[in-house]
Amino acid sequence: MIGATFSKTFLEETIRDTSDREAVKVSIENTPVEAGKRLRVGVLGCGPIAQAAHFESANKACNAELYAICDVADDLRDRMAATHAPSRSFKDYDEMLADPLLDAVVIAISDTFHVSAAIKALSAGKHVLCEKPIGISVEEVEELARAVERSGLVLQVGHNKRFDEGIQSAKQFVEEEMGELLALKAWYCDSTHRYVVTDAAQPLMVRSKHAITPGANPKADLEKYFLRAHGSHLLDTARYLAGEIAEVDAKFLVRFGAYCWFVSVTFASGAIGHLDLTVAVRMDWHEGFQIYGERGSVIGKTYNPWLYKSSDVDIFHETTGQMTRVLGADGHFYRRQMEGFADVILQGASMNGANIEDGLASVRGMVAIAQSAQTGKPVSLASVTGDL
Repeated sequence: MIGATFSKTFLEETIRDTSDREAVKVSIENTPVEAGKRLRVGVLGCGPIAQAAHFESANKACNAELYAICDVADDLRDRMAATHAPSRSFKDYDEMLADPLLDAVVIAISDTFHVSAAIKALSAGKHVLCEKPIGISVEEVEELARAVERSGLVLQVGHNKRFDEGIQSAKQFVEEEMGELLALKAWYCDSTHRYVVTDAAQPLMVRSKHAITPGANPKADLEKYFLRAHGSHLLDTARYLAGEIAEVDAKFLVRFGAYCWFVSVTFASGAIGHLDLTVAVRMDWHEGFQIYGERGSVIGKTYNPWLYKSSDVDIFHETTGQMTRVLGADGHFYRRQMEGFADVILQGASMNGANIEDGLASVRGMVAIAQSAQTGKPVSLASVTGDL
């Protein structure tokens, strides 16, 4: 995510991809550990996303603990340590990774540095939960995928909507009852009034003049920034519910400061789809999806994530003529994401979150949409290369 801070030595270091990493390959056994074991987590970056989501999630999780935090800005790090009470506090990323008691790292720094920070953690034998998008180019994420495979460690991408119980109910229906998929429509439309809502819901963000951020302002190119920050959510939700995306055909328009992508999608199954990414609409937050299937349909309304409210998902069952909806769902997606990550590592559970292949597919999708909008032609995800 944009705006987090991190170690200067980390930024200046070049991550070398050498063949001798095989010599230090770490393997993990997917067997349960002793009861009561908690995953010791270190958060890299004390910026907004860590403050709003990851510190609290590690502290609230039933199977994890906020063991360490790391940030180069002394004033910010000290304040976060006083507030969230980790066992250890580090200025240098290498020092945190060298701690033998640390099990896993949450990467909560700028998108530009996700891949290099993740490779560094894997090389140190640490599991990784990395904010989305996992990277900004197809090639660098492919490199990371190779590093994950060599390490034998767990890497999960922070596509937190996979831990929305309403969306999970839709996926269960699609996989177990719906039959053949005809089409999916999905939309992610940020609102001009979103900060009125988020400022009331989130904690006061603490910033530091000593923070080190990327040389170029990530928001200087809003077309790229919006596609990364918001488009990654839309693409992953579409894939999570409807399967692999084979091809995209995108149209893009900017008017009165609003950025709009309409994307026609062909799924690998042969189903068709339409994605709408608009930032920002002159209305309330507008996010959701519709699914048309052989034995039923689904319509979902998703809320601003900082309200911690699960999606309203209505499922129509053709066989019974009835509509069902999950009620009273646990809407703390970030805490549930942390607990799911810990369960994979501690208990050998199946990963319900996004793995490295899901993260790579999301980056391929974003790059393909950008290229299609620029050229006016459909783009196949299988052959796409380049960055965003």
